Amino acid sequence: MRGLTPEEAATAVEWAAAEGWNPGLSDLPCFLAQDPGLFLGVAEGGRLASVIAATRYGADFGFIGFYIARPEVRGQGLGMVVWQAAMARLSGRLVGLDGVVAQQANYRKSGFSLAWNNIRFGGVPAALGPVGADVVEAASVPFAALAALDRSVFPAAREDFLRAWLSAPAHVALAVVRDGAVAGFGVIRPAREGHKIGPLVAEDRGVAERLAAALIAQLVPAGGPVFLDVAEPQRDAVALAEALGLTPVFETARMYTGPAPDLALPLLFGITSFELG
Repeated sequence: MRGLTPEEAATAVEWAAAEGWNPGLSDLPCFLAQDPGLFLGVAEGGRLASVIAATRYGADFGFIGFYIARPEVRGQGLGMVVWQAAMARLSGRLVGLDGVVAQQANYRKSGFSLAWNNIRFGGVPAALGPVGADVVEAASVPFAALAALDRSVFPAAREDFLRAWLSAPAHVALAVVRDGAVAGFGVIRPAREGHKIGPLVAEDRGVAERLAAALIAQLVPAGGPVFLDVAEPQRDAVALAEALGLTPVFETARMYTGPAPDLALPLLFGITSFELG
């Protein structure tokens, strides 16, 4: 049982791709920017057998992701080894995860409670109309304004991660400026299949639609699929995904070890990552 090197962490991302989770092409350096020690693994016979990510945010929050074992060693208890190590690394914090809906009962045994379900929408997007003149490059607005919006929909500050995410290779980050203030921002990035939008944070659905239209217009070739992860209780986000012509392809259960954090869900139109929250 050990922390993983960056090269071994890349193996964890490859396993996630093999599971059909469709990670972004530049996700890993951004994850490591937030917490260089987040990836843990157990080896058997000199080969990685099971991995997990236990990401620390500030002093009070953590998130579990990348919980995977090689198919041929499943059922041998190695997954429990990394699970226990991850929970020990995040001891004393509120911990969140996005788990397979069918595994809720198992997570409850470890002290997690359901907060809501998330839905991944995907497909070839429909046109949402022209891009508004109030859409600008995110790099042209104060980073503090973007970080404040992000903090309103996430349980902890994550400036190091956000800086890396906004500027990662092939990521496009846009913002909407309304009456001199930042009313929303979003990022689109290439994934193993198509492109993924996230985060998408906006004061209202109109702002979110303009951002989504601008992001899609910038990067997605004709016929290319787009994926958007939304919190099911945020009905405006669900309506936006449907307006884009996307359909549900996957669901997760957002669970926490304590009361769900007080997030501004009406502003959350796209979740950044099921693996890191």
